[in-house]
Amino acid sequence: MTLIKDLVSGDEFTGFYLIKELEVKQTNATPPKDYLDIVLCDASGQLPAKYWDASTRDKETFFPMGLVKVRGLVQTYRERLQIKIMQIRPAADADGVTLTDFVRSAPIRPVDLIYTIKQATASIEDQEIRSIVSFCVDKVEDKLMHYPAAKTHHHAYFAGLAYHVVRMLEIGDFMCRQRPFLNPDFIKAGIILHDIAKPEEMTAQLGIVSEYSVKGKLVGHISMASNWITEAALRLDIDLDSEKVIGLHHLVLSHHNLGEWGSPVQPQTPEAVALHHIDTLDAKLQMVEDALDTTPESEPWTPFIRGLENKAVYRLKV
Repeated sequence: MTLIKDLVSGDEFTGFYLIKELEVKQTNATPPKDYLDIVLCDASGQLPAKYWDASTRDKETFFPMGLVKVRGLVQTYRERLQIKIMQIRPAADADGVTLTDFVRSAPIRPVDLIYTIKQATASIEDQEIRSIVSFCVDKVEDKLMHYPAAKTHHHAYFAGLAYHVVRMLEIGDFMCRQRPFLNPDFIKAGIILHDIAKPEEMTAQLGIVSEYSVKGKLVGHISMASNWITEAALRLDIDLDSEKVIGLHHLVLSHHNLGEWGSPVQPQTPEAVALHHIDTLDAKLQMVEDALDTTPESEPWTPFIRGLENKAVYRLKV
């Protein structure tokens, strides 16, 4: 079977894939015709696909998180690869394929990622900060075992959120050693808490986000995490006006940096400035790594990366 990452323009192929996303749309023709706008994926990557002239039966047969056998043609549309589906059917038991075979996962076992996060929490020296972080982690520990960090932008796969946090902890540890004026407790706490409410913001199965929850749409993970800090402080009888609690709120509320990116305030403590850039660095480098990993080695350029101002990345021949 041909892996998604190995497909190039002009390839005609047949194989089994997972429908990651599916939406019924209509063409601009007169009269308009229904078609299926699909994202096909396997463990190596994903590509958009179109199934034209979809019948009523097709619209009732295919759905997100369904395994399918596809015969398709790879085309280039607006400088991006796209699959024209010529034949498609649901996978059957006799095909011998299982859902987990097609799910991309973090390169480190989820149990090891959670262990690292808990060890980092336990290493926070300030007892009140440590207790607040531990309270918030406990709220979503089960979901941290498998939730992605985002729907599409970065770490968008099984256990991607925990992997993102662990990679940030590694960067944060280095920065605290290089810049001793940074408070390691706040750096660790900010890294662990900054996206801690993502599992409540999104609905995901096997690392694939199907939709954003009502609370996610109306409140968002930044506000939810800030609320959890307040809840923890109240339950632990910690002064809500203490600089520890205010500092934790500020880390979470400012980590996106700008209002148009979701932050109501900008970073105004040393640790908040560091957290924003640690988060950005890990996210953007992961976008590059993911693009390189899912692009055939024969291709010198990756597809355009939305999170990098829609730029492609070139693979230097050295």
